[in-house]
Amino acid sequence: MSVEIRNVYCVGRNYRLHAEELGNDVPTEPMIFLKPSHAVVPLDGATLELPQGKGDIHFETELVVAVGRNYEPGMTADACLNAFALGIDFTLRDVQSTLKKKGHPWTAAKGFKSSAPVTPFLPLESLDMLEQQDFSLFKNGQEVQRGHVKDMIFSIQHIVEYIATHYGLGEGDIIFTGTPAGVGPTASGDHFELYWGSDRQGSFTIG
Repeated sequence: MSVEIRNVYCVGRNYRLHAEELGNDVPTEPMIFLKPSHAVVPLDGATLELPQGKGDIHFETELVVAVGRNYEPGMTADACLNAFALGIDFTLRDVQSTLKKKGHPWTAAKGFKSSAPVTPFLPLESLDMLEQQDFSLFKNGQEVQRGHVKDMIFSIQHIVEYIATHYGLGEGDIIFTGTPAGVGPTASGDHFELYWGSDRQGSFTIG
């Protein structure tokens, strides 16, 4: 299904093992950052051109949900969301580490072009659908990440309410809900496949 994208919200450190693998504290409330809508590109077998000469680029596989109705106070996530997909939150890890040490925003490490590729969106009838399957990422034929919504620190309902309360949430917004453990570097020629359960949702190659 087609989704017209406006704001791109992202949740950092929403899986305990991922926070621990990077040596980060486990948050006590959702960590929200944004990417430009220009960072979003389709994962349809394309070759992605990523920044060169800026250190390690890490892949972070995420469940992505789309907002189909403007949020109103008290609205459930089921009533607000209408689609889901899988996506990659590409991160310039060395750049991010430098920015964190300086206390600067993460935009340069997270918001570059093609840093938020997504598979085609599928209709979301209820959040229960998202509890029926794992999602996974294969790199060059080997599984490198696997996640499930039950392992999130903050539930999708919590995330929707938090973003709506603090920043606003409306039709056309999408939310990257966080990545499980297993993130790692990528290089030119690497081939990736994203799966929802046993169904491949998209693939791409690094140029």
